Amino acid sequence: MRVRADDGVDLAVVEAGEGPPLLLVHGLGGAKEDFTDHVERLGRHARVVTFDHRGHGESGKPDDPAAYSFDRLAADTLQVADALGIDSFRLLGYSMGGMVARRIMQTNPDRVDALVLMGTAAAPPPSLDPEVVRLGATLAVEPDGMNQLRVLLDDAEVLGSPAYQRVVAERAGYAEFGAHKWECLAPVGWATLVVEIVEQPDQLDRLREVRVPTLVVVGEQDKTFLEPCRAIAATMPGAHLVEIPNAGHAPQFENPDAWVLALEGFLHA
Repeated sequence: MRVRADDGVDLAVVEAGEGPPLLLVHGLGGAKEDFTDHVERLGRHARVVTFDHRGHGESGKPDDPAAYSFDRLAADTLQVADALGIDSFRLLGYSMGGMVARRIMQTNPDRVDALVLMGTAAAPPPSLDPEVVRLGATLAVEPDGMNQLRVLLDDAEVLGSPAYQRVVAERAGYAEFGAHKWECLAPVGWATLVVEIVEQPDQLDRLREVRVPTLVVVGEQDKTFLEPCRAIAATMPGAHLVEIPNAGHAPQFENPDAWVLALEGFLHA
């Protein structure tokens, strides 16, 4: 289905299953299909909602950099819930989606019944060099810049891991899936949001204010977000940390059984 945000941008939305609403929010360069493998299983006990962020997948792709920010993506998430008649929900934020989820917790905490922060950070990830990221953002909006950038990112293995390489080798179509997501990106959207990731304020201490059940889940090979996730779990009152073995930044693909068991155990509790 399509949901129109209040600034006119259409968002591609999929829902499945019945039960307590569960919103799954993907990260930068991702898509709603990042969760497709698990929607049927999760949908046995939950009303699962996934959608493509603006500038991603099948959603609208405005050309104005001002149309992209974490606050704007948080507003989109709430407006998707509103369009589906969902007042409160369980919220999973993956990577940049976790940064969006934090915005929702700050602005609309009464709407979140439980929180899952997955492979994310509450401050600029320390392993990402801001100057290098800004150069990448500049390249992204140049002619053929996204293609050049993809090659550079692949060579640098920014979010790569042995687990990722294993899935690429063993799962037919997985590399093509990643390439397709990249091709669907709005360059200006990627460039604007990636800079916000490295320029966001450190809000780790604000997570002490969160008072909903929280799961922090991260792949043990996720070199960019492992330590930030450990810091989040250590800061949040009562947060439960699960480090998924044999997985990097995409544990839902790289160790799917362990990932979904951790998520189901948390949601059922």
